[in-house]
Amino acid sequence: MTDTRGDNGRVTILDIARATGVSKSSVSRFLDERARPSNSETAQLVRRVAAELGYVRDVSAANLRRGSTGMIGVIVPRLTDTVMAMLYEALAKAAGRHQRFTIVATTDDDPAANQRAVDMLLARGVDGLVLATARIGDGFAERLAAHGVRFVLALRTDDIHPSSVGDDRLGGFLATRHLIDLGHRRIGLIAGPADASNAVGRVEGYRQAMAEAGIEVRPEWVVPSTFGLEGGHRAARQLIALSERPTAIFAVNDNTAIGAVSALTQAGLNVPGEVSVVGYNDIPIVSHLPTPLTTVRIPFDQVAARALELLIEGPDTHGDPISRAAPTLIPRKSTARPA
Repeated sequence: MTDTRGDNGRVTILDIARATGVSKSSVSRFLDERARPSNSETAQLVRRVAAELGYVRDVSAANLRRGSTGMIGVIVPRLTDTVMAMLYEALAKAAGRHQRFTIVATTDDDPAANQRAVDMLLARGVDGLVLATARIGDGFAERLAAHGVRFVLALRTDDIHPSSVGDDRLGGFLATRHLIDLGHRRIGLIAGPADASNAVGRVEGYRQAMAEAGIEVRPEWVVPSTFGLEGGHRAARQLIALSERPTAIFAVNDNTAIGAVSALTQAGLNVPGEVSVVGYNDIPIVSHLPTPLTTVRIPFDQVAARALELLIEGPDTHGDPISRAAPTLIPRKSTARPA
């Protein structure tokens, strides 16, 4: 076969068209990985000749024609947080199914760093953004929308803009209902930060379950915290210092739950013999703890897949722009009936 390579040595669609006698537009269609594959004789000839010539699809050129780079920017507080790492891996897989790839920026939970991360990613030509850093009332999403930035919120929402989250209220309800069904009535809550919608939703679920069971929530049972180990440790110490300490604790994420278990153990309290503990998210480590943690599982793959759909295809104009994935209670050894 005659070598038809271009002057720069790269095999192009035009080279394959010349070698096969097939139109350039047909060659492009047959070699487009996003299109439904054709098994016609002509299509098979084009693919065979492309392979023989060493054709490699020029993604950058294709993206320029579409006004796209194929890159999705992801902004998370930090990747040392297992939840955020799990979300990012799920987003990367979901992006791959759409023939796109992800690039990540971290903010260390600093609101001022959000804008710097957005500017950096937009400067690199991303087609859109997935943000897992939304804070209630900060107006950041509104500013992005006002500037025409294409974005979707993940795990946290402002209840206005397109978002893919877990059903946190339901998850908080399931965790608390589990403890109530075991017979607990004094249930403490490590509530997380008040400006994170996922924490707020789980607190609402806790209060709903307690109200439906006719249990009054004492103000001292609800302790704000960070999402970190130390935050859970401090909050648990505060709860067990009460004159009538809780017999169970619901922590709004697994890290705070692990911190709580550490504080309880240091105080000489048995889990679950004296205090039951429930976490949230089902990160991998919690099933391997000396006392495996009862928790609520979030389907991260489902959250990520829906986030990419909302970003690429846009929200359903006739439906709720907030997609909520149903959580699942995972009972393990850290919860039991009260002594």
